[in-house]
Amino acid sequence: MQLQVGDRLTDESGEWEMIAHPYTTGDGRSTNVRVQRVDKPGTTEARTWDSYESVTVMLRASSKEGK
Repeated sequence: MQLQVGDRLTDESGEWEMIAHPYTTGDGRSTNVRVQRVDKPGTTEARTWDSYESVTVMLRASSKEGK
């Protein structure tokens, strides 16, 4: 499964929503993504983690589910 715009992740600083497609650097060793706080939409950050790290993500709900 791939990360998508709208997916959410939670860490010690709060809940974040991906606002841009993730991309890798360093021959695929690092993953970068732009996120914003769910409770404060104007607060954005660029997050980076090693590509081999496990990241738990809450998938966005699709408006087409159940149809």
